[in-house]
Amino acid sequence: MAMSKGVRKDVVGKPVPRCTRTFATQAFIPEILKGLRLTMAHFFRNARAVILGERPDPVLESLDPRPTTVSYPEQQRPYPERMRGVHRLTHRADGSPRCVACLCCSTACPAQCIHIVPAEYSEIDQRRGYERYPREFVIDELRCIFCGFCVEACPCDAIRMDTGRHAAPYDSRAQFIWREELLMAIPGRDGTHATRNHRHEPGDPSYPGIDRDRTGD
Repeated sequence: MAMSKGVRKDVVGKPVPRCTRTFATQAFIPEILKGLRLTMAHFFRNARAVILGERPDPVLESLDPRPTTVSYPEQQRPYPERMRGVHRLTHRADGSPRCVACLCCSTACPAQCIHIVPAEYSEIDQRRGYERYPREFVIDELRCIFCGFCVEACPCDAIRMDTGRHAAPYDSRAQFIWREELLMAIPGRDGTHATRNHRHEPGDPSYPGIDRDRTGD
């Protein structure tokens, strides 16, 4: 077989006819109009549902053909019960923080986002010598990885993550530095600042430990 410039002469190709295209086809005008018609149909149908308040529930009716977009922050999906939200500090009966400044949470934190400065109670306080209180309690929410180790490590249930909310999108780093006053002001899901684990405090009649008036059982 003779070869010429690398092409085999015994191979014959089959010509493929080119399809005829009209001007409308080449300009894509009909397809553009079809797309605009579909877009405007969705627009007016969704706008009508929003104006008349007929939007379906984005969780229970997620397969509904009507708009199921969550308009955050006006609308929010319900978070699960075990969702780790932002931190809060629980209160004692007198409104003081339950934190005893034992540094267990800051030690267990893998991100090292918790800073605590412990301090001693006054001489007349029954808790002096047994407990301390946090003179400073700061959490850097930007460094927090929301692992929940601080909640597990706390021996007196002073810090919890049951707020059911996530950190807001602030516009400065200083707003993510949460101090004790802010952590004390955040309630739990039930709207209270109490703890779910009651702890007997020194000086209470039910306190099982040792205080200044008795030496224990």
